[in-house]
Amino acid sequence: MGKALVAYISRTGNTQKMAEFIAEGLRISGQEVEVKKVTDIRSAKDLDGYDGYLFGCPTYHRDMTNAMKTFLFLAEKQDLAGKAGGAFCSYTHSGESGPMIFDTMQYVYKMDMVNLGALNLKEQIIDTPDGIKACQEYGKAVAEKITQS
Repeated sequence: MGKALVAYISRTGNTQKMAEFIAEGLRISGQEVEVKKVTDIRSAKDLDGYDGYLFGCPTYHRDMTNAMKTFLFLAEKQDLAGKAGGAFCSYTHSGESGPMIFDTMQYVYKMDMVNLGALNLKEQIIDTPDGIKACQEYGKAVAEKITQS
């Protein structure tokens, strides 16, 4: 069994819901999971001890929030190379933040990212059976990466 961190920022609660549903998928797959707001992670040392990492942020004005940008610079200080990873975002009109986070994790941090790309969900479907299933399946896919490591 591995241990995963699901770190997110959420303004309206939708990205938080995604984080919780993704965590369910990880737990169903036998992984230990911690879900934290990125603002509660104060140093790179707070990222120690995990086998997999999932970072999520809503898209606002076709961009990530400033809190996520700050968090990504902090996470860059931690050696995450080769660790399993995934990225997710919620959005209303466009979903740029998920792919931006995914690319940062893959190309800057050199992580072993889930081959599904970023999980982007419109806010209206997050609480639907399809939205919940998509989040859980994404968590399961990252759990499989952790198991393979």
